[in-house]
Amino acid sequence: MSVKTAYSTLCPAERAAGDIYSQLQKFDPKMVIFFASSAFDQAVLSQKLQECFPSAVTFGCSTAGEIISGKMLKNSVVAMAFDEETISGVKVEVVENIKEDGDVKKAFASFEKYYGEPARQMDYKKYTGIVLIDGLSMSEEKIMERIGDTTNVVFVGGSAGDDLKFEKTYVCAGGKAYTNAAVLALLKPKTAFDFIKTQSFDVLNKKLVATKVIPEKREVVEFNGKPAAVAYAEALGVSVKEAANFFMTHPLGLVAEDEIFVRSPQKITGNSMVFYCNILEGMEVYVLQDRDIVGETWSAIKSKKRRMGQITGIINFNCILRTLELEQNGETGAYAGLFSEIPTIGFSTYGEAFQGHINQTATMLVFK
Repeated sequence: MSVKTAYSTLCPAERAAGDIYSQLQKFDPKMVIFFASSAFDQAVLSQKLQECFPSAVTFGCSTAGEIISGKMLKNSVVAMAFDEETISGVKVEVVENIKEDGDVKKAFASFEKYYGEPARQMDYKKYTGIVLIDGLSMSEEKIMERIGDTTNVVFVGGSAGDDLKFEKTYVCAGGKAYTNAAVLALLKPKTAFDFIKTQSFDVLNKKLVATKVIPEKREVVEFNGKPAAVAYAEALGVSVKEAANFFMTHPLGLVAEDEIFVRSPQKITGNSMVFYCNILEGMEVYVLQDRDIVGETWSAIKSKKRRMGQITGIINFNCILRTLELEQNGETGAYAGLFSEIPTIGFSTYGEAFQGHINQTATMLVFK
């Protein structure tokens, strides 16, 4: 398998694209995926990278920080190129107007035409998907649900960022940049692949049941029949005023078959709680306690490497809240070092995709 990575901190976007090209020009890529700081003009960057690699499928998104083998970066562009030995097929489609619509039928009709088989019958062991979504659209749940209703192929990915400005995020494909959109890429790798989903939390024996919600706002009005903020604070043994200080270390989690699907609180409004991911009425969630991100991630990588025999490439979708915690603890270097021996790119996301939309997680596509 042949995978190459490159990164650039040169500005503006034209220079960064040229720098990426200079590092990969001896490589003949079939697919180039890139993640770029919002400091770059995304439309120009997308156009220039497509011009640099005219025979390749190019796609990517804006970020809240970039990851490449051994480094966690800011104000950079990172890219990973795959050649014919690695990918036998790749087809990318853009789903626009996801806030208002978000219908994935046309995208999957295109995938079916390209690969010559129905989406429902595609073997999830032979195909995999990457999904990049406007991180401010609040449409991730809808998109992931519709993908899941259409195919058994596993899509992994993340929500685009804008370096914590929360103004505008972009997804890119085919030389263009889009907002209010999602990019779906359906891959048929020539090598084995798998996934890592890791979130560094223990589940505490403190259950909250959502008894009143406003799903379109990702707002929980009541837990256990009490004002949501009051119930959350009581579970932690703190006051409502103090509760926000515990959001990062004590988010909530849906637990299914010993798997944790994290829902991170964003803010308290009155006595309601707004989350970065939906909690539906009747959903049972548990208070979580944070653990060692670096140690847990290393264990996940080692375990996957043992099972696969080797790892030759990783695309890492790492939650911005994990990155912020790593920064607070002075551990960004240690985290980046976990990937120093493996060709890796990734970015700090505004949400992670894997069997739905989740928070405070790293989801990774891993190639053997």
